[in-house]
Amino acid sequence: MNKIKINTLSKNFFTLRRGKVNALNDINLEIECGSFFVLLGPSGCGKSTLLNIIAGIEQQSTGEIYFNERLIASPSKKVFLSPKERDVAMVFQSYALYPHMTVFENIAFPLKISKLNKDEIKRKVEEASDILELKGLLEAKPKELSGGQRQRVALGRAIVRNPSVLLLDEPLSNLDAMLRINMRSELKSLQRRLNITTIYVTHDQTEALSLGDKIAVIKDGEIQQVGKPDQIYDNPQNLFVAKFLGSPPINIFEEKVFENIPTKAELINNRKNFLVGIRPEQIKFAEKDKGLFNAKVKMTSSLGSEKVIHLFTANSKFIAKVSTDLNISEGKDVGISFEKDKVFFFEKESSKRIST
Repeated sequence: MNKIKINTLSKNFFTLRRGKVNALNDINLEIECGSFFVLLGPSGCGKSTLLNIIAGIEQQSTGEIYFNERLIASPSKKVFLSPKERDVAMVFQSYALYPHMTVFENIAFPLKISKLNKDEIKRKVEEASDILELKGLLEAKPKELSGGQRQRVALGRAIVRNPSVLLLDEPLSNLDAMLRINMRSELKSLQRRLNITTIYVTHDQTEALSLGDKIAVIKDGEIQQVGKPDQIYDNPQNLFVAKFLGSPPINIFEEKVFENIPTKAELINNRKNFLVGIRPEQIKFAEKDKGLFNAKVKMTSSLGSEKVIHLFTANSKFIAKVSTDLNISEGKDVGISFEKDKVFFFEKESSKRIST
């Protein structure tokens, strides 16, 4: 197991079309031994680039990376350890299995490269196949396997040599929805069992919230917030984080929508030019004229145990998420309320959260 420390890391490169590109800017992270750490952000934000730099596939422009107290990459000190020297294993979005090899041979490949003897290879492959429930498939070829089975083979090939760090680059994105749910559970259980320091890249907030011990939210090559899943969801530091996590997404309003709500001045100390954020699940319903303001139900849609309600007022529209037990029909006029400590306020210009 390794504790990973990243200090002031940046990655710049030049392209003919875009000129100088700042892929990563001043990244500082500490990842605890044995933790499941998630890098979350939209496509092109730099999360996979950061993973490749930690792996040793790419080199940063500036900054340092430590595994425990060992410096493994620093351009200024001319240190750059190979992936093998870092003792990392990586699983990609594409399974990258050898089609002509059996499951046994695919899992055993890194052990053969390391020139372990046949008995030791057999023992390690069987141990990994037991953990991943692949024992009955060791003689099969990849084309005979389902997507979930192929992903488990890719994981087996990564963990079979007991790496100190496991790096996962969107490994579930090629699977269908139900299989992704099952594989998330399997991944978390596997990581806990092996106690390997794991870094997981995804753009899927559901994966991040369900898997991560901690999450780093990244935008345009910069870390927006780091914390436990509930901390980031309940206390976003800026508008981007608030909007990126949550399904349906958070409702954002101009301050003029709330001009007649008496708690406004108390909460924001008479600041101007702010935005108001309310998560859909925080909206409460009452009879017309019994809430903070009135709205009309435009549309409802079912999510199974919950339903999403689309609401309109004279100058805004927003979304609520409620239990299916609540009887709300389309076209109905309702009263709306919410708890003031569940409302977020953001500076319009900087998008930073206003503490209340």
